[in-house]
Amino acid sequence: MRKFLVVLDDSRECLNAMRFAAMRAARTGGGVEILAVIPPEEFNHWIGVGDIMREEARERIMAHFEVFAKWMRDKQGIDPELVIREGEPVPEILAQVREDPEVGILVLGAGTDKKGPGPLVTELSRNSGNLPVPLTIVPGEFTKEQLEAIC
Repeated sequence: MRKFLVVLDDSRECLNAMRFAAMRAARTGGGVEILAVIPPEEFNHWIGVGDIMREEARERIMAHFEVFAKWMRDKQGIDPELVIREGEPVPEILAQVREDPEVGILVLGAGTDKKGPGPLVTELSRNSGNLPVPLTIVPGEFTKEQLEAIC
């Protein structure tokens, strides 16, 4: 089965990427894999404090995942899977794509502020010619209705 890999983070544009991935998976018989990356700078503290912060980050990720997973199950009939990795986001995203042969498309949401589409979109699109899968960038300004129309 082909899976749409979508990155879970605290950005607003993440919502549109999740919606798009779930709708496309539902319409094409695919699946959704949600990747959350815990950056290493969250753990550069004293021994023990880093472990507590790592566990708190995982709990936050699980809470966010459950919200998206419930929506995907209830509205799209998709039961997503969660993968949590630790490290720098771009290398971890690339590693996940390379390590999971069922991932067929990487889906990212583009930011809407004046600073640009966001660091993940910028970095991954810059190197899109070397990606092992297609990259789909979902505009952050799209409404739910616009997403439904293109999916």
